[in-house]
Amino acid sequence: MPFGFLFVMLLIVAGLVLGIWATFSVLGVLVTLAIAALVGWVADRIVPGRLPYGWAGAMVAGLLGSWIGSLLIGPVGPTIARIPIIPAILGAVIVAFAVQFLMKRGIVGPRPPGPETRV
Repeated sequence: MPFGFLFVMLLIVAGLVLGIWATFSVLGVLVTLAIAALVGWVADRIVPGRLPYGWAGAMVAGLLGSWIGSLLIGPVGPTIARIPIIPAILGAVIVAFAVQFLMKRGIVGPRPPGPETRV
């Protein structure tokens, strides 16, 4: 009987630890995505034109921009949720300019309606 009780208590503690770890992991991801969306929104306001796909496009620009900005100038300035804000905004602006350039060239973005041709 004591072994069974100890095993059940060990399972309960392991479940609690796993639950707490999963909660904080998910919360960390959500905070990172929120900061990336905010950085992408700031970059969208700086660059003329609009990023495609609304808040999702701003989030992708923020995530990609924070990576590019950190590679270019390193972790400079204040950080929120381990994201350096100044390099993230700089990188997101670079990403937004690149997207606008590619959209003007017709390489990415919505295509105008027209007859479909099969090759």
